[in-house]
Amino acid sequence: MHLLETSGLTKRFGGLTVMHDLDFHIDEGEIKGFLGPNGAGKSTFFNLITGVLMPTSGHIFYAGNEITKAKPHQVAKMGIGRTFQLNPLFGDFTVFENVTAAYHLRPHSTVPQVFFNSKVYKENEKYIAESADEVLEFLGLTHVRNELAKNLPHGYQKILGVARALATKPKLLLLDEPLGGMNPEEIDFSIKAISKMRDKGITVLVVEHNMQILDILDSVTVISFGEKIFEGTPEGMRQDPTVISTYFGGTV
Repeated sequence: MHLLETSGLTKRFGGLTVMHDLDFHIDEGEIKGFLGPNGAGKSTFFNLITGVLMPTSGHIFYAGNEITKAKPHQVAKMGIGRTFQLNPLFGDFTVFENVTAAYHLRPHSTVPQVFFNSKVYKENEKYIAESADEVLEFLGLTHVRNELAKNLPHGYQKILGVARALATKPKLLLLDEPLGGMNPEEIDFSIKAISKMRDKGITVLVVEHNMQILDILDSVTVISFGEKIFEGTPEGMRQDPTVISTYFGGTV
């Protein structure tokens, strides 16, 4: 059984078809690329998986259960997390506060527990603080723990977006262009961090234009105009004539 699977997934906006009859799967423990040129439908795919958009037709399955019509908060509770091309950070919050704010799913304190400063609330807050620091350490952000998010360099803001996604305790993490706008040092660091995520039991699906990501991918799906044109290994992708022609604009 695949961890995530789509069958005949289609999305139309009026007369425009942006995703057409897509069959896709990712297995538990994989780091998989979902690649394609600008406008191929990659972000639409992420939005369909996470319930931001409803498909026109087709089905989405996660851990054996159909989630085609699930809402975003329901998808998150199931264990699917994501990042965005443009990070929705709290600019006036510190790095630490940005991560702790993402722990709204678990653990959860009721209003009376918060109001009366109950034992459960205190235990939850302690757990959140310790877990947030673990995430920051894992991603190498401890040294900027108390910096305001708006003051961070772009690369660190991207990494902070990943930290916030990890705070939701995902089993499947969707990364939308995690290397975008980074300098070479930040790219190298981020690639190493992504490759370590499987050690934490996290399956990773990556949308990315920087082809350095291929070095850590187990498999790749390539789409163009919402249709799958390749599925296989990174090595096979590099040599595939259709990919080279469509994605890179060259020939073999």
